[in-house]
Amino acid sequence: MALADLGTPVRRWAQAQQQAYTRGEDRPLGGFLGAMSVYATVVAAGAAAVRASGRQLPERIPLGDAVLLTVGTFRLARRIAKDPVTSPLRAPFATFNGASGEAELSEDVRSHGGWKHAVGELVTCPFCLAQWVGTVFVFGYVAAPNATRLAALTMTAVAGSDVLQFAYDAVQSSATGDDGEGGD
Repeated sequence: MALADLGTPVRRWAQAQQQAYTRGEDRPLGGFLGAMSVYATVVAAGAAAVRASGRQLPERIPLGDAVLLTVGTFRLARRIAKDPVTSPLRAPFATFNGASGEAELSEDVRSHGGWKHAVGELVTCPFCLAQWVGTVFVFGYVAAPNATRLAALTMTAVAGSDVLQFAYDAVQSSATGDDGEGGD
């Protein structure tokens, strides 16, 4: 059997797995494999770049930096996935449904199939994006810790401000008896 002949049984096996897994739903397993491959390649390239630069990995990360990176990751992933201002980044992969909360949008992934559908699932899901954003922050922390702390601090400050905005609106609503629907 020639090497080229191996492709047919592998394709059949992959199609059977997709059909058994999805049960007729539109799930872009091939696109997800592609996204995982891109992620693994980016991580490998980043690790090689760090190694080639001679930078040492930190033996431990101070708790304050870990919290800063965690909150920054949360806020930036949510900003990319839900913010109206970043909707042009998601537009090729999603359709607008309406508002889903204060300064957040509800969007559906377009049924492109394949890699475009997988990218749509990624860019509209803050939980999914957090893996990528967190990885960028960690590589940034190793390569340029001060600049990365500043970037994470910015997003952490925004997250803190969001909490204060919600608290302010709640206090205003309870003081005026308003349901909070028309806040600033």
